[in-house]
Amino acid sequence: MISLNLLFGIVGMMALLLAFILNLLKFLTQDDLSYIILNIAGGGLSTYYAVSLNAVPFMILEGVWTLFALYKLFKVLKVH
Repeated sequence: MISLNLLFGIVGMMALLLAFILNLLKFLTQDDLSYIILNIAGGGLSTYYAVSLNAVPFMILEGVWTLFALYKLFKVLKVH
């Protein structure tokens, strides 16, 4: 049976990949709320998974990813 931590890691990775692919295919731009939310959710879940594994480099990568996605969310919301 799949653990909850692993499920979070898989869903987080899928959200990040989905945002990346949709952006590359020009279905979403970096300013679309859907793109930003996918990055926040994906980064947050991936950060949680990295913490559960005690994988410090991955924690830093995903933590910074999530923080900058949050920064982008606040920046986009202030513009609109």
